[in-house]
Amino acid sequence: MGKIESFEDLKVWQKARKLTNLLYDVTSKFPREERFNLIDQLRRAGVSTMSNIAEGFSRYHTAETIMFYRNARGSLSEVKSLLYISFDRKYINRKNLERLVAIVDEIGKMLNGLIKSTASFRNTKR
Repeated sequence: MGKIESFEDLKVWQKARKLTNLLYDVTSKFPREERFNLIDQLRRAGVSTMSNIAEGFSRYHTAETIMFYRNARGSLSEVKSLLYISFDRKYINRKNLERLVAIVDEIGKMLNGLIKSTASFRNTKR
């Protein structure tokens, strides 16, 4: 495993970037009337996930880092909830829902591990 020198090196950020691009692709097929509702909200939540990971990585204090990683996890939960609404409204099919939720769940596990390892690192530095 290579040294992690920037947020771009984090596998979880890379996966969140992939998810965000998938969300843009999927929402481009949503009805026009959802432009300022579901489309924007899903895209913003995806962008927020990857942005919070990046910002957390760049913080100096461990407590701030963890806070941003937790914010990313919150945005990720928002993505998941909005995907269910998209499915319920028949904007995405079951196959797309399952594929996207699987990616969301994987990112969530990665974030949980990152939060845990960051907290552990903080405790070993004392």
